[in-house]
Amino acid sequence: MKNNQAQHDVETASKKKQSKKFAVIFGALVILGGGYGFYKYTEGQKHEDTDDAQISSRISPVIPRVGGYVADIRVQDNQMVKKGDTLVILDDRDYVVKLEEAQARLVSAKSNVSVAAAGSSVTETNVISSQANTGTIDAQIESAKVNLWRTQKDYERFQNLIKDHSVTQQQFEQAEAAYQIAQKQLGILNAQKQAAMKQTASVASQSGINRGQVAVANAAIAQAEAGIASAELNLSYTVILAPVDGYVGTVNIQPGQMVQPGQSLFQIIPDDKKWVVANFKETQLTKMKIGQHVTVTVDAFPGQKLEGTLTSFSPATGAKTSLLPPDNASGNFVKTVQRVPVRIDFTDKVSPDFLKKLSSGMSVFVDVHLK
Repeated sequence: MKNNQAQHDVETASKKKQSKKFAVIFGALVILGGGYGFYKYTEGQKHEDTDDAQISSRISPVIPRVGGYVADIRVQDNQMVKKGDTLVILDDRDYVVKLEEAQARLVSAKSNVSVAAAGSSVTETNVISSQANTGTIDAQIESAKVNLWRTQKDYERFQNLIKDHSVTQQQFEQAEAAYQIAQKQLGILNAQKQAAMKQTASVASQSGINRGQVAVANAAIAQAEAGIASAELNLSYTVILAPVDGYVGTVNIQPGQMVQPGQSLFQIIPDDKKWVVANFKETQLTKMKIGQHVTVTVDAFPGQKLEGTLTSFSPATGAKTSLLPPDNASGNFVKTVQRVPVRIDFTDKVSPDFLKKLSSGMSVFVDVHLK
């Protein structure tokens, strides 16, 4: 009986000790939890953070301006290139033929100009000759008018004299014949003048036509020269050059492949500028402002903290600028917290050599210091 009582007392004492120990541990956990919660609350008033963030950089696509078959590829994946380096060469035989055709059109246009200029020169000469001929006829008409006036006076005088039998009939008839010949001669000359004037007008019109042909031929030369410039430019585009300094991405083309103008062949990622795009919840933006200090931790370099500055907010949420933005008017509306892209630029304290180690798309953790 005494042994049972003693065992009961021992068990009771052990339970009391365990109860006290649990109470102590629970109390410690409550204190630690409360302290951690208070710490997180106070820190939350001073900081906003997110792990939905990535390294970003400029990406320059390599795009051909002309179509053709790939003849040669001069770069490989991840290769460093300089601006102006040859990346891809397209088969240029079609463009060489087009250039030769344009050059042939220029030769033909220049030949047409020579022919038109020669024709214009001939017509100008004919105009001068026709004008000179008209001038000669005018002089002859003036002479014929004088002759007509003289023969008319002789005829009138002989008419009076024949009445008095002062002249013979033969002399009168000679005077009359001379007067009639002078009239006819003047009429012939007037007719010749009209014909010469018409000829001059016709030659002058032809001269205008020839001058127009010269202008058209000169325009054809300008058009042919523009065609040559265009053909030379297209021929130069068959050699695709690097638009910027940077690293080549994955090259997804092969020799013999047909490419089209505007088709993206691959990309070049410059290493001269990098920044962070962090997607914060809209509820986190209340106290965030441009110019606030930011601490950035890159997952690939966990022990390295980088300093940055909040530089801009996106004017639209990520969902709104996506390929298929949600339509909340469809009837099945479920409110979700949206995320807004925020740009963060690194400060000058981050070395350029370290920035070169960062690849576009790397995940980072961002901590914005609100105060």
